[in-house]
Amino acid sequence: MGVLLAEIRRERMLAGSGRQASHAQDRHLGPELDLRIETRVVSGRPPSGSRTKSWLWPASLLIHAGLLVAVVVVPLLMSEPLPVPTREARAFFVGPAMVAPPPPPPAAPPAAARPSAPRPTVPPSPSPAAAFTAPIDVPDPVVLADPLEPGPAGDGAPAGEPGGVAGGVAGGIVGGVLAARTEPPPPVVPVRVGGEIKEPKKLKHVSPVYPEIAARAKVHGSIVLECIVSRQGHVTEVKVVRGIPLLNEAAIDAVKQWAYTPTLKDGVPVPVILTVTVHFDL
Repeated sequence: MGVLLAEIRRERMLAGSGRQASHAQDRHLGPELDLRIETRVVSGRPPSGSRTKSWLWPASLLIHAGLLVAVVVVPLLMSEPLPVPTREARAFFVGPAMVAPPPPPPAAPPAAARPSAPRPTVPPSPSPAAAFTAPIDVPDPVVLADPLEPGPAGDGAPAGEPGGVAGGVAGGIVGGVLAARTEPPPPVVPVRVGGEIKEPKKLKHVSPVYPEIAARAKVHGSIVLECIVSRQGHVTEVKVVRGIPLLNEAAIDAVKQWAYTPTLKDGVPVPVILTVTVHFDL
């Protein structure tokens, strides 16, 4: 930049010297003129006298730019990275300082044996004087009575025989074995109708009484009941399988009054489980 400013000052001095020479010539030709130095910024085509020096501006810029690059950029590019300091960590163990153990305390002197205390002498207790005891009376010997003799035999059962046992059977053999007691047979379990078990025939039918409250509410339908018929053909138990709350009791009351023929199994009457349906129609 300093070179560029020097060139600008030089051109201004040359231009000023040219103007002074022209003014000196004019002094001889006419009256003296008022000289003033004006600084202007001229744009456009330069005068013909300065064409030869127009190359100085770009040359100066290039030189300054080159110097700037050489001074600033080149050292940055050529600089080598700083070496990274390396640190080495070394671990080592320092054992505890060996300290000599303290000497053992001196042994205590043996204690002197204590003299044993003399045992107290116990004077012998005087023997108790003999106490006077009354003589014990010896009871007379007990004389055993004669063994009891069996009494006379009773009359026994009128149909019994000599040598029989109690609880025997009249007319049985003397010395025979009593018959074992017969236990009652187990209760007969009702069987469900179906297959070999035929449905019994109804002998008595009782129609149910239509409840008044159900009739007013216009409740109707069918009630399915499961009942147990005894060996004699009477209905003993009734259970509702599918029903209507307002009609169940009336159906159960009617079915309990029905009667059937006895149902036989292997020729023996047995109780059966039967399903019946009771209809309620308005």
